[in-house]
Amino acid sequence: MRSLSPEEAALWARVTASITPLSRERPPPASPSPPPAAAASAAAPPPSRPVKGRVPPPPQPVTAAPVRRATIHGNLDGHWEKRLKSGNIAVDRTVDLHGYNLERAYEALDQALERAVGSGDRVVLLITGHHRPGEPPVQRGKIRAAVHDWLAVSRHADRIAAVRSAHRRHGGGGSLYLILRR
Repeated sequence: MRSLSPEEAALWARVTASITPLSRERPPPASPSPPPAAAASAAAPPPSRPVKGRVPPPPQPVTAAPVRRATIHGNLDGHWEKRLKSGNIAVDRTVDLHGYNLERAYEALDQALERAVGSGDRVVLLITGHHRPGEPPVQRGKIRAAVHDWLAVSRHADRIAAVRSAHRRHGGGGSLYLILRR
């Protein structure tokens, strides 16, 4: 690290004098900068010695166990996949979000998931309507576009084993199957 030239030190002193601290506590008084020759010798760290023997790895940060989130792929066995693709599945609860705004739809979904988890339901059919891609004048399909994000951050996310597109007889692209854990 190099030391500041006299011009840079003067400029830096003007900059620091114009700063207003964010806290109400007064900062400690700044010590005058040492002469350039003394600063260069004081700033140089002592040479490090090579470490002999086995060096342990640096400690890893402690992280919480990952929370299982609702996913589109995975988490189901072949039997479930076959039943979902053929539409031969018994739906325990149906949630229709047509006619809701985004806030009310999220509340309705949260309440429906709470009731489904409480009653031990396994398959929830979520009717969202088709996603309508397009430029900002297209105002339809907002719920469908947001539902995967809602499910991922829901307080019931750890109870959702998988999210799949529904079979045509259950609404096709405008509906989703939510498979809940027991």
